[in-house]
Amino acid sequence: MTDERQPGKSGRSGADDPHGRRRRGRTADGLRLARREIPTGEVWELVHPRCARRRREDLEEVEEMLAAGEDDIARDELVWLLSECPDFIEAHVHLGLLALEAEDVKLARGHFGRGCEVVFRLLEAAGGPRLLPHALPGNRPFFEAAKGLVHCLTRTGRMPLARETVRRVTALDPGDPLAIARLLDQPPDRK
Repeated sequence: MTDERQPGKSGRSGADDPHGRRRRGRTADGLRLARREIPTGEVWELVHPRCARRRREDLEEVEEMLAAGEDDIARDELVWLLSECPDFIEAHVHLGLLALEAEDVKLARGHFGRGCEVVFRLLEAAGGPRLLPHALPGNRPFFEAAKGLVHCLTRTGRMPLARETVRRVTALDPGDPLAIARLLDQPPDRK
């Protein structure tokens, strides 16, 4: 069974606010949640914006460029993809990784942080944390962004924010399959 929800909406279509007005959720092209029933209960999967799903082939081309060592061309393509689809989490992850390779931790943190921010905002608007297992394909880009963000935060000595991010992410998948919590043990850069 699937139940797709948008922030600001209950299970009903177009929930009323306390003043009797109709609330507007995210557009049909926004990130949203889908409920999945599994034998042990209910979990949630991210449904990425239509603009991101339509650009899947473009992202595959970017991955080929990166594999061929064409980082500058891939970076330009990723920036273009984000100009068309700013909540394209996978594009943010790729740009974050490219920034880390270039030793630009601040830029990497920005991209990874954006990938996390859109999901955290969605969850907050939907009423709080839910089980969002990494095992579901739609959730994987978020966890990759979270891992990159925690890495950047620990490298720059921003431990309180790194710990808070780990707390929020592990609440969504307590198994921590990417070992994000272990990143808290890495020493900060001494630059």
